[in-house]
Amino acid sequence: MWEVSKVPLSEHEQRLLDQMEQALYDEDPKFASHMVGDPSRHRTRRKLMIGGAVLVIGLVLVVLGVMSQQIWLGGVGFAVMVGGAGYAVTPTHRRTLGSVGENGDVTLHHQGQTKARKRGAKGSTGSFMDRIEQRWDRRRGQDGW
Repeated sequence: MWEVSKVPLSEHEQRLLDQMEQALYDEDPKFASHMVGDPSRHRTRRKLMIGGAVLVIGLVLVVLGVMSQQIWLGGVGFAVMVGGAGYAVTPTHRRTLGSVGENGDVTLHHQGQTKARKRGAKGSTGSFMDRIEQRWDRRRGQDGW
């Protein structure tokens, strides 16, 4: 079978590799950022491993509780199983919460940071119901009612 050995690059080869990497970022930044390893995959894998291990420990406790006829041990084992499964399946990415201001601006709140995103030129001001009524009036006008 093939054996791959890791040989350090010379300074010239490292410079060429850096130049090619920079050219890739300049030419297609979306592709280049997609090719970079995603740290959330490692967190997800670690969460699944830990959650699975806790789930197995809980299962062992349930079996021991049944074998020893101690209901409380089975209950603790079941709670540990549910906790491990819950930990394993919870999403690792953080959700971004936001709020919409009176003028239609969207303010995103993410990990203690706040940034505002303005509506485009097509966005109208007013309440939600006002915008729905405006759309309804436009549709009625287009259909010839």
